Amino acid sequence: QVQLVESGGGSVQAGGSLRLSCVASGYTPNQYYMGWFRQVPGKEREGVAAIWIGGGNTYYADSVKGRFTISQDNAKNTVYLQMNSLKPEDTATYYCAADLKTPIMTAIQALRSTLYDDWGQGTQVTVSS
Repeated sequence: QVQLVESGGGSVQAGGSLRLSCVASGYTPNQYYMGWFRQVPGKEREGVAAIWIGGGNTYYADSVKGRFTISQDNAKNTVYLQMNSLKPEDTATYYCAADLKTPIMTAIQALRSTLYDDWGQGTQVTVSS
């Protein structure tokens, strides 16, 4: 099990940027998946971006391609989500998650919340028009 702590959320106007951070602590294998998900009240949790730690592959939802970038800093056990050109529809609680058990994921699987076991507490992102 890995412990995850997100930070970096806040309020921003449309067109602005935010960078979310997720620090992982505890045991992690050489290769595993980390993902960013978001949720608004009354809707299902949506996969935003994911990265294969140790492999380097990245995956993005169509709604954020070209605007969001997921990256990792292995020395700091941290995964980032750089969010540019933010839109009001990006408003949500953002969660990072880890899956330590699945050796290989397809692009669709990497953005599927049900495959992830460990979750952070969430950080709120609010984008005003």
